[in-house]
Amino acid sequence: VPLVPRVRPERVPLSFAQARLWFLYRFEGPSATYNIPVAVRLTGDLDIEAVVAAVGDVVARHESLRTVFGEDEGVPFQRVLPAEEASIPVHVEKVDSPPGVMAAVTAAAGYGFDIAHEIPIRATLLECGSREHILVLVLHHIAGDGGSLAPLARDVAVAYAARVDGHAPGWVPLPVQYADYTLWQRELLGTADDPGSVLAAQVEYWRAELAGLPECIELPTDRRRPAAPSYRGGTVEFVIDPERASAVTELARRCGATPSMVLQSVLAVLLRRLGAGVDVAIGGPIAGRTDEALAELVGFFVNTWVLRVDVSGNPRFDQVLDRVRGKALAAYENQDAPFERLVELLNPTRSTAYHPLFQVSFALQNNAFPEVEFPGLEWTTLAAPTGTSRFDLSFTLAPDGHQGLAGVVEYASDLFDRATVESIAARYVRLLELIVADPRGRVEGYEILEPDECELVLRTWNDTSAPIPDTTIPGLFGKQVAATPNAVAVTFGDESWTYGELSGRAKRLARHLIGVGVGPEVLVAVALERSPELVVALLAVLEAGGGYLPIDPRYPGARTGFILADAAPLLILTDTAIASTLPDNGIPTLLLDAYSDEDGHAEGLTPDSDRTASLRPGNTAYVMYTSGSTGTPKGVTVDHHNVVN
Repeated sequence: VPLVPRVRPERVPLSFAQARLWFLYRFEGPSATYNIPVAVRLTGDLDIEAVVAAVGDVVARHESLRTVFGEDEGVPFQRVLPAEEASIPVHVEKVDSPPGVMAAVTAAAGYGFDIAHEIPIRATLLECGSREHILVLVLHHIAGDGGSLAPLARDVAVAYAARVDGHAPGWVPLPVQYADYTLWQRELLGTADDPGSVLAAQVEYWRAELAGLPECIELPTDRRRPAAPSYRGGTVEFVIDPERASAVTELARRCGATPSMVLQSVLAVLLRRLGAGVDVAIGGPIAGRTDEALAELVGFFVNTWVLRVDVSGNPRFDQVLDRVRGKALAAYENQDAPFERLVELLNPTRSTAYHPLFQVSFALQNNAFPEVEFPGLEWTTLAAPTGTSRFDLSFTLAPDGHQGLAGVVEYASDLFDRATVESIAARYVRLLELIVADPRGRVEGYEILEPDECELVLRTWNDTSAPIPDTTIPGLFGKQVAATPNAVAVTFGDESWTYGELSGRAKRLARHLIGVGVGPEVLVAVALERSPELVVALLAVLEAGGGYLPIDPRYPGARTGFILADAAPLLILTDTAIASTLPDNGIPTLLLDAYSDEDGHAEGLTPDSDRTASLRPGNTAYVMYTSGSTGTPKGVTVDHHNVVN
């Protein structure tokens, strides 16, 4: 289907990619998560009025830059503003100090667009001196992608040169606009329910390719995954030197692959070694500019594909690379199916906690900033971080201008500390070096630990010898009570007890237990629900010198009866409700909900002179019964020394 200007309906729909970002905007509100910032330092005599006019010229040239997104009964549509109605978004600020400059760049890059009411591009011009300016252009992803930056930069430079010269730019008209692409995309793909359509055929490929994919990758995070991510993020930079980059290219040539495939394969092996399992999914961008008419257009064309790598069986790296090559070539043949539509049709388990289908992405960027000229000005690009992250981890590599590769790992701050990501980036580089030196090595055989880490894992962490105090659980608890008597020890609902209060309750009950004969090597069954009273009961048995026998009130009656008969405890500590469910076994019970511990002060209670015999580290602390799933349950005795250890 040729891509030519289309007759537009009254309501132009969104492209499939735009629809996802519109949904996220409606779900989360304005944010910087999908901003694409570019910062350029301009040195020389800058004409500020020409900058403002040039940005206006570019906004007029590309309809995508003056499109806002309306909604009719829940259905979004594109509303292209006339050029004369689009407010020119150039904001001029004066900045005095170097720290202030970077703060201003970061603030500009982190602007939150209201895409329903304002156009999706914004320019900030920072005046750092009479001959020093920084231009920060921020494009919302709904209107552009990485491939849009080159035409955007070229058009801004051409328009600025024209305005400095006193006239409007003499544009060669664009062959199509983004709205034309949107209509063409839907005609080209067809519908999923038409078996003869491009979309239906490609969806079937992806349905088979991604069947049974793990919902969420396991990574060595510093924190648990939150139910609702904040999308805050940071970046870690790393470098692949020219020698290693050249070795990557040579390895790719020998294996009939591309450098990108080699770098993706190394990442898959790294994730496997970091604990991600053997079924590894990595997301990545694919340009999506499949028609010549789109070459110079600013718009959101990039699509997302999923590389699923099988690293089971400890294969050689060259075998992994061969698998990746096959998967990548098949994906290129099925690249038109929009990722957003795939997610809808494949309908994986959805969660706000993680990105669907993959959580780690990889990109080898070839969208180098173009060589442009600003009359009378020298320019250099600057980093413009947004402080966000769309995925758990995003690896991006790009030529560094010295035959090497400059790498950046963007990470989710909800999950990772910077130091952890620095170690992951270092392991990636280390693993790459080992692999290009020996691509036929087994993936489990590459050593990704540094020598000091090997020493830590093999020896330091295994040096478990430590002096064990010659004491008991009541001895340790008594030290804690003495050290922090007013600190909170137990919380249940709105009720809290300090260590002093807990100790007093436990000792008063212990006095009663000693009085009925509880002491070392005497068992007391405890059948209570989780509650503060359960904590008191366990401590009281230990304070009296006895050992406790835990009875879960939900145990079947036959199991409880067997345990009580086999262990033969002196007493059962329970309450009225649970006592009525216990089997009749003739063992005395003490109902804690009917027992009053207000029988005097407990200070100085339960030294060895109060107990029936001295309590020693070798005495029983508790008895735990095995499940009995393979035979009769067996009681296991644990002494105080074990617990103190």
